[in-house]
Amino acid sequence: MTANDLIIVNARVTTLDRRNPSAEAVAIRDGRFLAVGTEAEVRAAAPDAGIIDAKGRRLIPGLIDSHTHVIRGGLNYNMELRWDGVPSLSDAMTMLKRQVDRTPAPQWVRVVGGFTEHQFAEKRLPTLEEINALAPDTPVFILHLYDRALLNAAALRVVGYTKDTPNPPGGEIVRDGDGNPTGLLLAQPNATILYSTLTKGPKLDPEYQINSSRHFMRELNSLGVTSVIDAGGGFQNYPDDYEIIEKLHTDGQLTVRISYNLFTQKPKEELADFSSWVKQISPGQGDDIYRHNGAGEMLVYSAADFEDFRVERPDMPPDMESDLEPVIRLLAENRWPWRLHATYDETIDRALNVFEQVNRDVPLQGINWFFDHAETISDRNIDRIAALGGGIAVQHRMAFQGEYFVERYGAKAAERSPPIRRIMEAGVPVGAGTDATRVASYNPWVSLSWLVTSKTVGGLPLYPQHNRLDRETALRLWTEANTWFSNEEGRKGQIKAEQLADLAVLSGDYFSVPESDIVHLRSVLTILGGKVVHGDGEYEQLAPDLPAATPDWSPVATFGGYHKTKEARTKLMMNCGCSNFCAVHGHDHAAVLGTQLPVSDSRTFWGALGCGCWAV
Repeated sequence: MTANDLIIVNARVTTLDRRNPSAEAVAIRDGRFLAVGTEAEVRAAAPDAGIIDAKGRRLIPGLIDSHTHVIRGGLNYNMELRWDGVPSLSDAMTMLKRQVDRTPAPQWVRVVGGFTEHQFAEKRLPTLEEINALAPDTPVFILHLYDRALLNAAALRVVGYTKDTPNPPGGEIVRDGDGNPTGLLLAQPNATILYSTLTKGPKLDPEYQINSSRHFMRELNSLGVTSVIDAGGGFQNYPDDYEIIEKLHTDGQLTVRISYNLFTQKPKEELADFSSWVKQISPGQGDDIYRHNGAGEMLVYSAADFEDFRVERPDMPPDMESDLEPVIRLLAENRWPWRLHATYDETIDRALNVFEQVNRDVPLQGINWFFDHAETISDRNIDRIAALGGGIAVQHRMAFQGEYFVERYGAKAAERSPPIRRIMEAGVPVGAGTDATRVASYNPWVSLSWLVTSKTVGGLPLYPQHNRLDRETALRLWTEANTWFSNEEGRKGQIKAEQLADLAVLSGDYFSVPESDIVHLRSVLTILGGKVVHGDGEYEQLAPDLPAATPDWSPVATFGGYHKTKEARTKLMMNCGCSNFCAVHGHDHAAVLGTQLPVSDSRTFWGALGCGCWAV
């Protein structure tokens, strides 16, 4: 066996190479695909290679998330209880109670994004009364999208919000009749109140942040993700908050390729930030594992709208253009790609006025700049982007907020939010991603399900057939198409000779499973640059060991990440000590939540949480 040669045989390979669309085997040498074809062809290309039998499973290129926050997410992953994919509020509350019981002072229990009330069978969030009953002493912080946060009384005491604390601009600290904070924080529509409150909690020590980042990357690997473009983020300062990810890169422990954008942190000082950064670093600087990608998604604070569809669309301030123009000019002159967060067409329209102004002096073609989100973009502005050589990265935020969009703007407006087919027909590069972790889930299969079915995680269909994608097109937006957004076209995203050998072998056949099962797909074998980075079941022993999640109270140690239906139910049943089980709802029992709640009256108690099926 040649040390750097590997063959995978007996696979149903979707290459996304139009000249060679399918194959049954692949050969890998020195981190790149060597041969793609029949088993005989592949064996002949690498006769001494090690062999993995895919046993007839679907093999696809490694998935690429064009918009996520993996660097920030990794620093916090081990502290966060994930409700991503949890099917009911009662399940979520069981998890919350168990985590409260094992979280030591002064740590918080945090549920930070990745879920929506509409995914729950009960179609609602927990009440503050329910949270306080479960956690009278341990601080609890629950972030729901970027519209609200729920804090129990213990968390309110820690953050110091009182009747004398003023509301911040664009945010609300909801109060009772006496003026005291209730624990509900609202974005109106500015979400700063939500994440500035979150930053008041304890951070993990650096050694735990290293472990946390490794676990988050392995979680992404388990879903078939091999590359991401990191969009920076609020309270993610460069270079300080990049030290952990850079150490992991130096130590050879990155299991996801990362292209990172720089996100300015200082309102009214954005030009100074970018003027400094263009002298320190260049787009593309780095290697195939960790490299710089340009500016954004925050370029100037006056150009940042918000995606809370529960409130009215915000108008950008009158100084937006005068703030944005010098930054765009600087970036264009230095050939820095940029990305700009823009939810609404009105924001995009004004930004394009600036881009066109700069383009008259400094042509933008070839820079690979793009808008993120663009849920309500108009045909006119799609064509303007095409004329300037820009792109649009779409995320599945509507899968989490579609119900709110329909409530405010109507089902007809939701039919093209965003108009993905129209964007593609205009020749504008389109890529897909998640915007994880504080809004939508990092699970790519939620996005792929949304692209194919048009349904929210709550089951609401949004789009007519002409704005839905077939499965191959959706997969291309998660692989080959996303390489445009990191200037890596032709280097990855396909199963093709000479490209980077990133792939995933799937738990089910993406092209034939019922549409409703797409969201449940995972990877049983993920390979990055020819090396196994994740294995499940019979492939588990091929993956490198991963240290246990730390600290020992980490929610990841108990619950893992994205909800695994059967495994999660079994784990909950084994640990809660209940002898009965509800086969209809798949929940554990009320008694595990303790004596703070009226568990002796099962119908009253579970009725309060949305289920009355219990036999305690």
